[in-house]
Amino acid sequence: MALSKEQIAQRIAKEVKDGYYVNLGIGIPTLVANFVRDDISVEFQSENGILGMGPFPFEGEEDPDLINAGKQTITALPGASFFDSAMSFGMIRGQHVDLTILGAMEVSQNGDIANWKIPGKMVKGMGGAMDLVASAENIIVAMMHTNRDGESKLLKECSLPLTGVKCVRKIVSNLAVLEIIDGKFHLLERAPGVSVEEIQKATEGDLIINGDVIEMKF
Repeated sequence: MALSKEQIAQRIAKEVKDGYYVNLGIGIPTLVANFVRDDISVEFQSENGILGMGPFPFEGEEDPDLINAGKQTITALPGASFFDSAMSFGMIRGQHVDLTILGAMEVSQNGDIANWKIPGKMVKGMGGAMDLVASAENIIVAMMHTNRDGESKLLKECSLPLTGVKCVRKIVSNLAVLEIIDGKFHLLERAPGVSVEEIQKATEGDLIINGDVIEMKF
């Protein structure tokens, strides 16, 4: 059974380590803050100028002045700090972020990512994704494995305008956890009830499978 967006975020939360500074991109990545273990200390950064984001607020407790880069209302943990975009991008460009979690429309087996524009469709701007992928050394992508027509989004080469080149390290999709090594997708885990054959069929890029592939655990 394919994972929900919340389950993708829950699996990615297992990649977050104690003491990490983590940037959460727009979309599925924003959900990760809801699933991080209570016994570790993590600082979530949003590029619009906050360090110390907490989970999403409960209904009725939203503060319209407290938002993330995707303009969603958020909470701030005790000790959170607020600053301007220059400071925020100084943190990103200065490589002070330990883990970057982004959404994507396409990822290639070479680690290229396309996540900012579909030609012919209106786009508000590229945002901070270009800086994030150029500066980060540890990037995990949260995405759907296929598009609405069932076509693979894990490709030999991206067809959409690139955000970054050879920068993605790991992918958590609604079907699998994959790592990019030497220009190929390596299958690490499969979603509960999803077969290796289903993942192979949904992956256009070269997929390496070594031995038995374990089911994801949350």
